Amino acid sequence: MKILKITLIISSLLIGLASFRAGQPDQKITHPASLVARADTARIDAETGMIDDPNLMMVKAQCTACHSSKLILQHRFTRAGWLDRIRWMQQYHKLWDLGESEKVVLDYLEKHYSPANPLNNNVFRQKSLPTAKWYKLE
Repeated sequence: MKILKITLIISSLLIGLASFRAGQPDQKITHPASLVARADTARIDAETGMIDDPNLMMVKAQCTACHSSKLILQHRFTRAGWLDRIRWMQQYHKLWDLGESEKVVLDYLEKHYSPANPLNNNVFRQKSLPTAKWYKLE
């Protein structure tokens, strides 16, 4: 019985050590050059996790006064979608009129958090499913 236990322990250790070996040096992860270049130049704000930009302070003042920046980070809307979301918050959650700063906020959100931005696609969410073609149930 002792020999069986010792054999099991040694084999478990060997399997564990073998699973933590270093990766093969010839295996390389490739990324599109444009994505790597943009990823290197995009600075992230430490406080919010959002992309640093001259308009970030306005977005922080207008948006994160009421909710976490994670709510922005998890969505990808077009400019019209962001505007619709702002109007929804104004109607149902008492968001104030953004006035002249609305254009600045929308410019920032469209630039950095739109579906067309390859740097931020699929960070928190999977890509939307294509429109389903339904059939009539009989």
